[in-house]
Amino acid sequence: MPVVAIVDGVKIMFYANEHPPAHFHAKIAEFQAVIDIDSLKIVAGRLPPAQTRSVLAWAVSRQDRLRQTFVAALAHEKIGPIE
Repeated sequence: MPVVAIVDGVKIMFYANEHPPAHFHAKIAEFQAVIDIDSLKIVAGRLPPAQTRSVLAWAVSRQDRLRQTFVAALAHEKIGPIE
């Protein structure tokens, strides 16, 4: 589960066994969430409100890169950091 970014202490990850629809995983302490890339809505789990705002604000300008990374993870390709 490569960490592609850390946003406000939240680890942004893609798993090796990803499945559609396009999404990413976010984790901080005991909180975990799955965030749909197209809608930028939490579809499972939860994050603290402040971190939710930070992660969604970060993701808005990176949706294309997040989609590309999701496709690479689906294909079991090596994925790198997202700035």
